[in-house]
Parts: sequence; C-alpha cells; structure tokens
Amino acid sequence: MKEGYIIRDQEKIHFITATVVDWVDVFTRKSYRDVVIESLAFCIEKKGMLLYGYVIMSNHIHLIVQSKKGKLSDLIRDFKKFTATKTLEKIQTEPESRREWMLERFKKATETHSRNKNYQFWQYGNHAEEVYSHKFMWSKLDYIHLNPVRAGIVEKASHYRYSSASNYLNSEGLVAIEIVDNPVIDILKKASITKYNQY
Repeated sequence: MKEGYIIRDQEKIHFITATVVDWVDVFTRKSYRDVVIESLAFCIEKKGMLLYGYVIMSNHIHLIVQSKKGKLSDLIRDFKKFTATKTLEKIQTEPESRREWMLERFKKATETHSRNKNYQFWQYGNHAEEVYSHKFMWSKLDYIHLNPVRAGIVEKASHYRYSSASNYLNSEGLVAIEIVDNPVIDILKKASITKYNQY
C-alpha cells in the first residue's frame, strides 16, 4: 500500500475506494449490489458508520465515510470482509453463468499470500484519502456521482439508483446518508446539482 494512502487519523472523514480482484465485473448483477447496500445500512445502524456519499460501479465502489467510534480502518475491514463473504456465497449458490471463471480469479488471487485461504474478493488497500475541506469533499462527491454518467450507464447522475446522487437531489436513496451542505456558500452544491441534471 502506498504511504500516501494510509488512514492516519481514524476519526477523520475519508474517501475510500474498494476494488474487486482483477477488476472482475461482479456488480453488474443487482443481487450483488444489494449485498453492498445491505451492509452499508447495517454499518450505519449498528457499527457507527457515517456515510456522506457512495457509488457502486461494476467492479469497484467509492465511499466517503467516517467512523463515530474513531476506528475507520476496523470499520472498513469489517465491511469488506462481510460483503466479500456474502457475495461469494451468492456467487456459489445462486444462478451465475460466470461462476467458475469468477471463482477461479478469486482463488488465484490467494496464491501470492496466506491471508485468505479459499478466495480473495477485494484487492488489498483502500486508496484512502483524508477529506480535509468542503471543497475537497464536493470534488469527491461530484467525482463519485458522475461515475455512472462517465461510464455511459445513465444520462443523469440522479437516475443511477446505486449511488447517493439522489439523496442529494431528491432527499431519497437506497441508504440514509449524512448530507453535506453549505460547501463554499452553496456555490459548488448548486453547480453539482446542475451537473447531475444536465448529464
């Protein structure tokens, strides 16, 4: 893991990226995306997660997140462990045409280390960046909310159900989040809302 991406201050808000091993497009299936949503909701309700923004893409997720308990590394570790376990379970038990190929990729990823015995689902590391200002927060919110637009999945950010864009635009979403307001006297927020609706 690069020195610049270590979570040093466990109490601060961080922008986190979790990537599936070999960039396997697992989250093209609703069933697997729902595992992430359920886990986020559980962490918010039971484990002190403060979630400010998120997006679930086909092979990675972005979170802007904080720990009420000041143990962000532990929180992210538990979240990744649970989502990996539940997703792998679904891959093995539910209809999945790519099952053998995906499990082969996840099995091969364990060969270079001894931490995971059977399968490795997430890549190691979280590419964590500390959120140090409102401006930086909103640059990251814009980035994650416009991911599905840049990928050509939707025309407007708020049309993508598996992100927090609709939380910010319509006060509704799949997960309850902490809404960030008043970024630089709302100028950036207004620009962001315009962008979400234009794209």
